[in-house]
Amino acid sequence: MNSPEHSPLGKASPYADQYDATLLFPIARAEKRAEIGADGKTPFFGADLWTAYELSWLNPRGKPQVALVQFTIPCETPNIVESKSFKLYLGSFTNTKFESVDEVRARLRTDISEAVWRGSATPATVGVRVLLPEQFDQQPIHELDGLSLDRLDLECTQYQPDPTLLTAAFDESPVTEVLTSDLLKSNCLVTGQPDWGSVQISYSGPQIDQAGLLQYIVSFRNHNEFHEQCVERIFMDIWRRCRPVKLTVYARYTRRGGLDINPWRTSHPGAVPANVRTARQ
Repeated sequence: MNSPEHSPLGKASPYADQYDATLLFPIARAEKRAEIGADGKTPFFGADLWTAYELSWLNPRGKPQVALVQFTIPCETPNIVESKSFKLYLGSFTNTKFESVDEVRARLRTDISEAVWRGSATPATVGVRVLLPEQFDQQPIHELDGLSLDRLDLECTQYQPDPTLLTAAFDESPVTEVLTSDLLKSNCLVTGQPDWGSVQISYSGPQIDQAGLLQYIVSFRNHNEFHEQCVERIFMDIWRRCRPVKLTVYARYTRRGGLDINPWRTSHPGAVPANVRTARQ
């Protein structure tokens, strides 16, 4: 299976302007999940919500068309798609003629589904929603709901993930809380470029110490890992250290290369959150 260092990341890459599905570069989830003890049967469900802001193609008469695209990729897929390869793939639509937006949608669904499910005995299709210009002003901006941890005035000294910062009140009555922070930052696994994000943590169980939780989120600041891997690491650390009955971790990262990636992981089945961007996105 492909490894991150063999991806287009950090390398000079030609920009194809004719449709080419082979540009997609899937990377297996398994290795990083094994690193955090989430290999085999994971304790979470979820999806990766991608938004593409830079998609354009030609209609049969050669006139450019533009659209936004929202992708819903189940976390049960064996692979993620490396984001630069995703950008290059979308760029390959630029000078390619398609009969209709339906044909474009079908190509996107087929190609992304094949990449993320490659190697699976039970492949399925991913969710693809194409938004045309007349729908652009219907796209809302909304911050993550919850109590902001960023209100806390505290000292931060750890800038690599430190699960020991996480504690919970096991001898007190359980609570249900939704906590947020805009201070999530990590770096690309390969290039070290910064990835900026906001995170929402919803849980039921022993009350998590909020100061420690914010310090833990800040501790990702110099950590090199892909978005999906960071969110799964956060989920697993809270799950083990704080032992909630229910837990959901949802992060929305700012776009890079015309794409934003928004992983959502939850311990219990539920509706996928609406793909609503924050102001920074």
